[in-house]
Amino acid sequence: MNHYVNSRFTNFYRATIGADFFTKELRLDDKLVTAQIWDTAGTERFQSLGAALYRGTDCCLLVFDVTSPNSFHALDTWHREFLVQADPSSPDKFPFVVIANKTDLEERQVSPRQAQEWCKSYNAEYFETSAKAAVNVEEAFVQAIRLALKHVCIIEKMYSSLLQPIGKV
Repeated sequence: MNHYVNSRFTNFYRATIGADFFTKELRLDDKLVTAQIWDTAGTERFQSLGAALYRGTDCCLLVFDVTSPNSFHALDTWHREFLVQADPSSPDKFPFVVIANKTDLEERQVSPRQAQEWCKSYNAEYFETSAKAAVNVEEAFVQAIRLALKHVCIIEKMYSSLLQPIGKV
């Protein structure tokens, strides 16, 4: 998130306490878009914040460390927890992007095939990234923003069709 918004990487990791967020303006298809990007803490003690933070979300990015099988296996829990707390109107169509991070490291323990199979089963898009080497970070976030915009359009169309006047009697 920091690399995407600020074009910076640091080796000094600072754990998120509760939640953190950034905004970024970008131009997509001749439209100026302001994205709010929220980072929620990856520890159980902050899960109670989920309902307040996840409601109204238009896309969810799930990030795991390719050198940590535990972070990959936690995707199931985070995916399920997000859907429970965000309570989207169409959970099976809600956009997810999975980001495999730290691909620059040699001690990889989660294969691309494993991650791609997980994404296929959950209908999620997949990106291999390295924040340190600036590989695919921009592409992953831009795709997430595109999916969010598409999701918003679908929701707006759904609600506008419900609000159409029936006609005069």
